[in-house]
Amino acid sequence: MKRMFVLMSLALAGTASASTLTVWSHFTDAAELSWLRAQADAFGKATGNKVSIVSVPLDQIPDKLIQSAPKGQGPDMVVTLPQDRLGQLAAAGVVEPMDKYVVSKTDLDRTAVQAMTYRGRLFGLPMFAESVALIYNKKLVPRAPTTWNEFISVAQKNTGNGKFGFLTDLGNAYANYGFFSAYGSYIFKNNGGTLNVQDVGISNAGALKAVSLMNDLRYKYKLVPEGVSADAAKSAFVGGRLAMVVTGPWDMGDIKKAGIDYGITTIPAPPGATGKWGPFVGVQGVVLNAYSKNKTLAAQFAKALVTSPAQFAFNQAGGRIPVSLAARTRLKADPVVTGFGKAISAGTPMPNVPEMGAVWGPWGNAVAQSVQKPGPNYTSILSAALKEIKGNIK
Repeated sequence: MKRMFVLMSLALAGTASASTLTVWSHFTDAAELSWLRAQADAFGKATGNKVSIVSVPLDQIPDKLIQSAPKGQGPDMVVTLPQDRLGQLAAAGVVEPMDKYVVSKTDLDRTAVQAMTYRGRLFGLPMFAESVALIYNKKLVPRAPTTWNEFISVAQKNTGNGKFGFLTDLGNAYANYGFFSAYGSYIFKNNGGTLNVQDVGISNAGALKAVSLMNDLRYKYKLVPEGVSADAAKSAFVGGRLAMVVTGPWDMGDIKKAGIDYGITTIPAPPGATGKWGPFVGVQGVVLNAYSKNKTLAAQFAKALVTSPAQFAFNQAGGRIPVSLAARTRLKADPVVTGFGKAISAGTPMPNVPEMGAVWGPWGNAVAQSVQKPGPNYTSILSAALKEIKGNIK
């Protein structure tokens, strides 16, 4: 009944004058593209308008939009755009603020909404999200560890004789951001939805504790040998030789094929942490062309794409983690959705400002240096990275 009311409302809204919405999409998965076309057809029938879907490679969308939108040659909307390019497009004035079109965001994951917010304004509707989480082999770890001591104990009990209790690429800053977050470190300070790019927290007291803990995972607890890459860790996990690994939804296909009885959870808060472990979250969302002549209609279609039924169908098409909380509840029997949904809700959106490009290199190098030998000078390493980052931003 509720869906019928929505469709009737859309139909009434569209009877005034028929239009054609042009949608750019980078979807290449046949099932996801079929889902989008089905959504477009349903919206077209409900409103009396037409939706034209144009395939554009993901890496070309931002620059093409910046070049074409002011000339009136761009799309009405994009499905979907990663949040890490959102700030650049908002600053260029080519994406439309959506606050006035969106009455309620209560069904959308707050972390995902934050990812599509730039300088306090909503510039897109989130459609799916991803993050890393702790994947564990239930044959070796029957239940998820809930405390740090339990986590270390379980990991150490499963280490030895060619087997490993816990592995992650310790030199990967992105994969290990959850430790930084737990100790109160951050990339850019978030002030009410606006990131202060002059306040960089990668060398504060929390950051020092984070890299020290990561060093301990290798040299004190003797869990993560030198030279372990993400691929090596995954190989050990799918081979049944690894109890717990940090990875994302992108590896779940191989884990399922291997027949591993798995669980997905978050890493317990480390000792002395001021908060919980919360990973970086990547979000893709629907954005509107600020120069479109069909912005109201495009906003209606955008909202239709993130409703609970649409999100459920999208998950069934390609397995993406929905940002609709009602869709997640409906999918509660799916351990991938439930596990990664928990991690995403606990996480921090990757900064969507252009200045993030100045951070990855120096910060990543500093993290890698911090785990190359026992007890290095963390203050010196992180301070040097901070100096380089600030120089790059200037």
